[in-house]
Amino acid sequence: MQPAFRLDCPDELLTPVVVASPHSGRHYPPAFLQASILDEAGVRSSEDAFMDLLVAQAPSLGAPLLAAEYPRAWLDLNRSPDELDPGVIDGVARVMQTPRISSGLGVIPRVVANGRAIYRGKITRAEAEARIAQVWRPYHAALEGLMQTAHAAFGEAVLLDFHSMPHEALDAVARPGRPRPQVVLGDRFGASAAGEILDALEDGFLGEGLSVIRNAPFAGAFVTQHYGRPSRGWHAVQIEIDRGLYMDERTLRPHADFDRLREMITRVISRVIIARPGRVPLAAQ
Repeated sequence: MQPAFRLDCPDELLTPVVVASPHSGRHYPPAFLQASILDEAGVRSSEDAFMDLLVAQAPSLGAPLLAAEYPRAWLDLNRSPDELDPGVIDGVARVMQTPRISSGLGVIPRVVANGRAIYRGKITRAEAEARIAQVWRPYHAALEGLMQTAHAAFGEAVLLDFHSMPHEALDAVARPGRPRPQVVLGDRFGASAAGEILDALEDGFLGEGLSVIRNAPFAGAFVTQHYGRPSRGWHAVQIEIDRGLYMDERTLRPHADFDRLREMITRVISRVIIARPGRVPLAAQ
């Protein structure tokens, strides 16, 4: 079986920053593709395509990079394992209902972009639980471990959780006379990270010439809620980047600006690392 994730660690841990890409997985199990009613473009429409490659330089800056191997359409790592959708999983009682489940975006998604159904019917409860056991739990065990390691070494942990969003997702927040947002920073309206971390990210992207908005239309989901505990020195920010900046959404291929955006993101990550200067490693105190 394909490993649940890829972990690229720096030669030496130099920062409390942890970089993650939970929705860029590209391993589509054959049985899943056979069960889906979508073509390749359709089933990949919810994938944060190539985001792991855009943040690939994080280890060279002294920060670990955790990247999912399985796609979001198969299992969503930014959901609670309890967010089971009875509309797609057989044998699930309607004991938990959230807006995400209602819209088909539970831990086992029922739909992809624009509400298009993934499956012909339902999957079994056993299949859903197997996906969670084999992929969700190992990924989050690894992420929890990285956060604990950073906190033990530096007195804090700062998770930068990178995502991409369809260009059309920004239509709702575009305003006449203002630059169309290209980056959305989500900290659950201040609940998941210290303000100076958001300031460093915003200043970094603005310095690269990109337009930035906070918490709209994406404020963060399970990952920021679960790992963002500022009072304990754990911070988490969801970073959404317009796919139109680096790829053709119709062909699902990077375009000419891909390398330029990768360099820009690397500089922004570096800026956050500088803004959280590792403090003094606890082992050296």
